[in-house]
Amino acid sequence: MTDVYWDPFDKVIDVDPYPVWRRLRDEQPLYRNDKYDFFAVSRYADVDAVHLDPKTYSSAYGTILEIMGPEPIPPGFMIFSDPPVHQTLRTLVSRAFTPRRVSELEGQVRALCAQLLDPQVGAGGFDYVQDFAAQLPSMVISAFIGVDPADREEVRRTIDETFHIEEGLGMHNEVAQAAARRLRAYFVEQIEDRRASPRDDMITALVQAEVRDGESTRRLTTAEAATVTNEMVSAGTETVARLLGWACILLAAHPEQRADLAADSSLIPNAVEETLRFEAPSPVQARTVMRDVELYGTTVPAGSRILMLTASAARDERRYTEPDRYDVRRRVDSHLSFGHGVHFCLGAALARLEGRVAIEETLRRFPAWEVDHAAAVRLHTSTVRGYEKLPILV
Repeated sequence: MTDVYWDPFDKVIDVDPYPVWRRLRDEQPLYRNDKYDFFAVSRYADVDAVHLDPKTYSSAYGTILEIMGPEPIPPGFMIFSDPPVHQTLRTLVSRAFTPRRVSELEGQVRALCAQLLDPQVGAGGFDYVQDFAAQLPSMVISAFIGVDPADREEVRRTIDETFHIEEGLGMHNEVAQAAARRLRAYFVEQIEDRRASPRDDMITALVQAEVRDGESTRRLTTAEAATVTNEMVSAGTETVARLLGWACILLAAHPEQRADLAADSSLIPNAVEETLRFEAPSPVQARTVMRDVELYGTTVPAGSRILMLTASAARDERRYTEPDRYDVRRRVDSHLSFGHGVHFCLGAALARLEGRVAIEETLRRFPAWEVDHAAAVRLHTSTVRGYEKLPILV
């Protein structure tokens, strides 16, 4: 038997990583990659345990392999922070991101679906990702946060550029970094505008909210508010686009299940959960080990980088029955595609709402479609997996 090899930058493995991940779970549940200097865990129980222990497994040094270093990331990003800083930022954002505000978006999400999908009726086919799946979440989160309508498409394109990858550099390259700088500058400008002219949007809520700082309270600085806004817009755009792309692929591959969903929309919320389990939009996350840890008879030294293979955990037969079978009727009592513990995705409710409504509205207009696999283009980064272009015939 040959030694098993995996790394998050290998595009060949990434086409179908599941056989490799199965071998990791069975043969090397603690995997060591010397080339890129990381450890990895692939079983559900181990991935979950890392999520639930932020003291041992820190996010402060980065959660994307290629940007991690020996020093903590400058403060401001929730995703790159640990408690108590993380909790302060999360509490602040959650005040603007309330369940009531999210639930009130359903009508708007439905209207946006109609705006994007109605022109495609009778056209014979369209690019499901570029013309719909990548557009919808960007429009929703931009409106929710308060991006001006005239700016929304440019913001979406800039977010796409922040995920640009280059061989040997991953997302740590000049194109991606320049896009990130432009995005940040835009939000700094928007925040300053809200200080002068408040609106009923999330940017204004962030500007006006007070956070506890020791014994006193204060408002966020412009830099802090810009960082949080940037993070929410980027996270709210990229992963939902991948989720919808995977739903399109999987339902085309399982036409009988697609017909069930078209006939009974009450099945769609569970189909969203099964899609998230079966093809996690963000299959890999990273942490830094803060103390020596003993795993499977090996000492993982403090300072090591450890990757959580979330998408592998979702196919772990120790957790799920027939995990490699896609079944929209499967009872999915839990999965890790939104994380777990302190870093559980703050936008999970919005992502679920968008997924449910988008699939409903797609099936209402197109109860059947075929994917043009020859023209489809995959998106691959070290932490996101899905489709960039997905032409379908309807």
